[in-house]
Amino acid sequence: MVSSRSKPVILSLGVTGQLGKIIADQLHKDDSISLRVTSRKKEQLPKLKEQYGNAVFMDLDDPRTFEAAFKDVDRLFLLTGYTVDMVVQSKAVVDSAKKAGVKHIVHLGVFSPKFDCYDPHFAWHQMIETYIKVSGIPYTFLHPNCFMQNFTGFYKFANKGKVRFYTNDKKVGWIALEDVGEAAAKILSEGPSKHQGKDYWFSTESLNIQEVANVFSDVTGKVFVADARTPEQFLKDLSAAGNSIDPYFIGVAEFCKQLVDGRMAYVGDVRDDLPILIGRKGITLKAWAKLHKDELLSLA
Repeated sequence: MVSSRSKPVILSLGVTGQLGKIIADQLHKDDSISLRVTSRKKEQLPKLKEQYGNAVFMDLDDPRTFEAAFKDVDRLFLLTGYTVDMVVQSKAVVDSAKKAGVKHIVHLGVFSPKFDCYDPHFAWHQMIETYIKVSGIPYTFLHPNCFMQNFTGFYKFANKGKVRFYTNDKKVGWIALEDVGEAAAKILSEGPSKHQGKDYWFSTESLNIQEVANVFSDVTGKVFVADARTPEQFLKDLSAAGNSIDPYFIGVAEFCKQLVDGRMAYVGDVRDDLPILIGRKGITLKAWAKLHKDELLSLA
């Protein structure tokens, strides 16, 4: 019988979020590794320990909490929140990983196939990945395009029978969180011997907002109307909803603007590395909508 310490220890961040939970659930079923999850809320730790067996306190805004979390860690899944704080948080995490002797970082980035990209939040991810490379820690970078869950999750771009997006009628590449989670878990399980130095791209299907609305209408049997808005409207809508305008979201608005004016036209590309990783293509928006039909019906 293999002892738990002879297995690689994987520290997976973001388990209380959508993608982090998918990855942790996948890894928890994997007997070849030892999983450790984190939370910055101490009151969540008992439940996480019950779910995953090993959960530790780690506050990304306080690097003093990192040392204990990184003890004996071999591999790290790195993702951070949707704020400008992601830059210093990521640097601090990489520094701690270096000190702890981590042997592999899998980083969730953005869909940035061209180096000369000046959307702020895309550029931040590029700088973080450059810093990871300089650290000398073996790495794998994940580059997802727009998440299908944006329609039902944080942004709720599908709501009250309307499907809105802020790129006029331009096509955008879409990917399901389920697919990115499955691929990330496999990369973390297999480790750097197979995935060191590789970039993987996730953009399954290219659709504009009218085509998205048509898919949702077809799957649910309810009418979804396309609401194609301008990039300039994004921050106005975010502010009107009572949300604080972090510099991250200024970057999202710039993303929409540069997609529309052609500087980031590649966001409409299909580029799917899932067959390499998990032996199948990514699920289509229609297949994803069937999986999430109840959620979409509640938003119809």
